[in-house]
Amino acid sequence: MSPGPGPMKIAIDVRKWRDYGIGTYVRNLVRHLARLDHETTYFLFCGSNDAPVLRDLAANFVPVVDDSAGYGLSEHVTIPLKLRRLGVDLLHAPHYVLPVFCPTRHVVTIHDCIHLLFPQYLPSRAALQYARFMMGRAVRRSALVFTVSEASRADILRFYPDAAPERIRVVPNAIDTDLLRDPGPEEMERVRERYQIRERFVLFAGNIKPHKNLDRLVRAFGQLKQRPGLKDIKLILIGDEVGSYGSLRRRVEGEGVRADVRFFGFVPERTLAALYRMASVFAFPSLYEGFGLPPLEAMACGTPVVTSRISSLPEVVGDAAVLVDPYSVEDIAEGLARALSDEALRATLREKGLVRSAAFSWERSVRAIHEGYLAALGLSQPAAAAQEAR
Repeated sequence: MSPGPGPMKIAIDVRKWRDYGIGTYVRNLVRHLARLDHETTYFLFCGSNDAPVLRDLAANFVPVVDDSAGYGLSEHVTIPLKLRRLGVDLLHAPHYVLPVFCPTRHVVTIHDCIHLLFPQYLPSRAALQYARFMMGRAVRRSALVFTVSEASRADILRFYPDAAPERIRVVPNAIDTDLLRDPGPEEMERVRERYQIRERFVLFAGNIKPHKNLDRLVRAFGQLKQRPGLKDIKLILIGDEVGSYGSLRRRVEGEGVRADVRFFGFVPERTLAALYRMASVFAFPSLYEGFGLPPLEAMACGTPVVTSRISSLPEVVGDAAVLVDPYSVEDIAEGLARALSDEALRATLREKGLVRSAAFSWERSVRAIHEGYLAALGLSQPAAAAQEAR
């Protein structure tokens, strides 16, 4: 069924507006849609705290407060009721959980299959069964499934081989413009003074979970410090609540590098932009990523990157990073040593990294998602072109 007369009505679940990861995706999706499409009415299902910010986006973007908790029963009741009342033509769920009795056509974004690959992150076996059921239901019933890399698309089809491959579209992530903006010398100096940064350092930024492989990174850093010419190197780990992981602190103690490893926890984006640019190398030896945005962000800031040769990471960084075996401490240490010591390699990585990161654009990605909306609603491509030309 195609939408009725008058402007389209599309709902987007933006309740994760303040989160990392999916929150970054949601914020960029909505902001770029607000520049792209002035005709469609967009209902933004949001928490009450976010409604004032969303109200200022554009006249055709309407916040709809829904404070139901994610992964709970209430969202399966409140959201369908609002969809019916508002006469919505299409719902976009930016996560794999869709209302069980969704009364309207819908599309979904599945960023990765991390809950299926790392069930230990979920609180119980029941939570795993819920994730498996909801993701499978979203894959099979959505008009389109957006995902962020070919690696994630392959994972979805591996876990759900009965899914229709032609309905799974890869639309990559991109970089926030705040990180692309040069902080300038005064901000760089302020960050140096604030954090008392005097030596060269290897930087990691990301969520602090076992698949990020920080235990092996710390062990590799311990080996790195034994090499001639690299004894001055520090390691800075950025991540929400990074300091609360006792096992990681014990690993630092065990490697004898307590004086050389610093835990910063969460930092504001302006500070992160400065730290990316100050770092001698950005290290990201993750065991699994749906996309892997931090290496791309570091490359956009002109910093050489060492990352894993598995999952989606080679797809994201191309030939603009040093790729290592993330299961080998020795290989991680060797990759870091090369990226720190080989000046010709460092210059090449900087140049290639800037080119590679520029290939990813939120504007292009959101246009592709918008075209997906129109396709899901049964509108032809000429209609899409006309919509964009307005």
